[in-house]
Amino acid sequence: MPFANFKVPAGTIGAEDKKKIVERTTELYVEIYGERARPTTVVLVDEVEDGGWGVGGDVLTAAMLDSEA
Repeated sequence: MPFANFKVPAGTIGAEDKKKIVERTTELYVEIYGERARPTTVVLVDEVEDGGWGVGGDVLTAAMLDSEA
Protein backbone atom coordinates (compact mmCIF):
# COMPACT_ATOMS: atom_id res chain seq x y z
CA MET A 1 0.00 0.00 0.00
CA PRO A 2 1.66 3.28 -1.09
CA PHE A 3 1.58 5.90 1.64
CA ALA A 4 2.47 9.60 1.72
CA ASN A 5 2.21 12.01 4.65
CA PHE A 6 2.42 15.75 4.06
CA LYS A 7 2.86 18.15 6.98
CA VAL A 8 1.81 21.74 6.31
CA PRO A 9 1.53 24.77 8.58
CA ALA A 10 -2.06 25.02 9.88
CA GLY A 11 -4.28 27.39 7.93
CA THR A 12 -1.86 27.91 5.03
CA ILE A 13 -3.68 25.85 2.40
CA GLY A 14 -7.33 25.30 1.71
CA ALA A 15 -9.46 22.29 0.88
CA GLU A 16 -8.86 22.62 -2.86
CA ASP A 17 -5.07 22.56 -2.40
CA LYS A 18 -5.34 19.51 -0.12
CA LYS A 19 -7.42 17.82 -2.82
CA LYS A 20 -4.67 18.58 -5.37
CA ILE A 21 -2.03 17.07 -3.09
CA VAL A 22 -4.08 13.88 -2.70
CA GLU A 23 -4.90 13.60 -6.41
CA ARG A 24 -1.40 14.36 -7.70
CA THR A 25 0.33 12.14 -5.17
CA THR A 26 -2.00 9.28 -6.09
CA GLU A 27 -1.25 9.85 -9.78
CA LEU A 28 2.49 9.79 -9.06
CA TYR A 29 2.21 6.41 -7.32
CA VAL A 30 0.09 5.10 -10.19
CA GLU A 31 2.75 6.30 -12.65
CA ILE A 32 5.40 4.41 -10.70
CA TYR A 33 3.51 1.25 -9.64
CA GLY A 34 0.70 1.06 -12.18
CA GLU A 35 -3.06 1.12 -11.74
CA ARG A 36 -2.91 -1.53 -9.04
CA ALA A 37 -1.70 1.21 -6.66
CA ARG A 38 -4.72 3.51 -7.09
CA PRO A 39 -7.21 1.73 -4.80
CA THR A 40 -4.72 1.28 -1.97
CA THR A 41 -2.85 4.60 -2.04
CA VAL A 42 -3.17 6.52 1.22
CA VAL A 43 -2.32 10.24 1.35
CA LEU A 44 -2.52 12.20 4.59
CA VAL A 45 -2.31 15.97 4.76
CA ASP A 46 -1.66 16.98 8.37
CA GLU A 47 -1.88 20.56 9.54
CA VAL A 48 0.75 21.38 12.14
CA GLU A 49 -0.05 24.02 14.75
CA ASP A 50 1.74 27.32 14.33
CA GLY A 51 5.11 27.10 16.04
CA GLY A 52 4.92 23.31 16.12
CA TRP A 53 7.66 22.82 13.57
CA GLY A 54 11.10 24.11 12.78
CA VAL A 55 14.12 24.03 10.51
CA GLY A 56 17.76 23.95 11.48
CA GLY A 57 16.98 23.98 15.17
CA ASP A 58 14.78 27.09 14.96
CA VAL A 59 11.05 27.04 15.70
CA LEU A 60 9.14 28.64 12.84
CA THR A 61 5.77 30.36 12.63
CA ALA A 62 3.57 31.24 9.67
CA ALA A 63 4.26 34.92 10.33
CA MET A 64 7.98 34.28 9.96
CA LEU A 65 7.42 32.59 6.62
CA ASP A 66 5.18 35.42 5.40
CA SER A 67 7.88 37.98 6.20
CA GLU A 68 10.44 36.03 4.13
CA ALA A 69 8.26 35.96 1.01
